[in-house]
Amino acid sequence: MSAAPGPVLVVGAGAVGCYVGGALQQAGAAVQFVGRPRMLAALAAQGLRLTDLDGRLQKLRPDQLSLHTNVPTGGPPPALVLRCVKSGATASAAAELGRAMPAGTPVLSLQNGVANADVGAAQAPALHWLPGMVPFNIAELGPGHLHRGTGGRLAAQDDPALRTWLPAFAAAGLPLNLHADLQPVLWGKLLLNLNNPVNALSGLPLRAQLLDAGYRRILAALQREALAVMATAGIQPAQVGSVKPSLLPWVLRLPDVLFKRLAGRMLRMDERARSSMADDLALGRPPEIDALCGAVVRLAQAQGRTAPLNTAMVRLLSGPKPAPMSAAALRQAMKA
Repeated sequence: MSAAPGPVLVVGAGAVGCYVGGALQQAGAAVQFVGRPRMLAALAAQGLRLTDLDGRLQKLRPDQLSLHTNVPTGGPPPALVLRCVKSGATASAAAELGRAMPAGTPVLSLQNGVANADVGAAQAPALHWLPGMVPFNIAELGPGHLHRGTGGRLAAQDDPALRTWLPAFAAAGLPLNLHADLQPVLWGKLLLNLNNPVNALSGLPLRAQLLDAGYRRILAALQREALAVMATAGIQPAQVGSVKPSLLPWVLRLPDVLFKRLAGRMLRMDERARSSMADDLALGRPPEIDALCGAVVRLAQAQGRTAPLNTAMVRLLSGPKPAPMSAAALRQAMKA
């Protein structure tokens, strides 16, 4: 029997949406997927295959998947919406949901960035918007094949609408932690996500990039700048990974031998794992740089400060698709 309190609608059937939605369906939930034609065509032809670094192997046949190009109307409304679109599509997805969903429908934003739930609430105030956080990396290894390459537990704002879903997420192998205030968690995750542009510009898998001291120093500089801006704004980011936020730049700047020894949990990832921003660049999609480095820049401006390194990252990834860059070339481009 399913532990799900009702049907699920996934808006943004990309890597995260398909992985989380597929895992919930495997656990017995009725799930509908709304996505782009490219992903929907792959799912319709190949079905959905879920794997992870811990040995998960689950498959859903094409005829088991409910696929849509737009938010479906008619029929029973979903008990939970998972909004997994890229941050740049947050407002348009929220407006579409506002037109199609009954008032009070809970919408959990499983997206990068710190303000997606607020953007959703501004576009569709009748819906019940809940911020969430995905700590792990999902890579698309082939048509319909989604692979979780790193670890961590999902997190969301504590709310009665989500408490009834805890058994369903646990049954799906995706335990969900609820927090009285998710904002520190979102800022803590953003600190880790500042590696997304570094990884995308390196052209390397995540583990290989983190084992390169030059790229680590660039990430450390971005994080140090972000931590200073957060401190000025009175924001205390929560620890999301294996290292306290204040120690992240220090650990990243260690020599390779010491870094490998102290950052074992940080490096526990599949060799194939890569950042979602690297996937975006490979597919010719606009990267989510404005939701990550751009958030640091805006926070700095609100405090009367500047954030030149994060500003440089926004500039590098806001134009034509850049070619892979060595650590030295990237430092020069950023003036880091």
